[in-house]
Amino acid sequence: MSEARDPLEILWDAILSREPKQIRAAFVPLNADERKQLITHLKRMVGEEGWHPEQRKSARVALDTLKNEEHS
Repeated sequence: MSEARDPLEILWDAILSREPKQIRAAFVPLNADERKQLITHLKRMVGEEGWHPEQRKSARVALDTLKNEEHS
């Protein structure tokens, strides 16, 4: 029997997938506050020390993909 995956884990897997289509699909259903929180967190991942280089790279791809979606 397999365990159901946590929706938050599914969201972050898509956001950090480096696949623009998956990133947008995960972002669009979020409300304005959730979008703002997600963008803020991605910016922290890119700008703060302590994140793995691959996490930073994934966060940068997500930010670049979402830059036109942020205020939609």
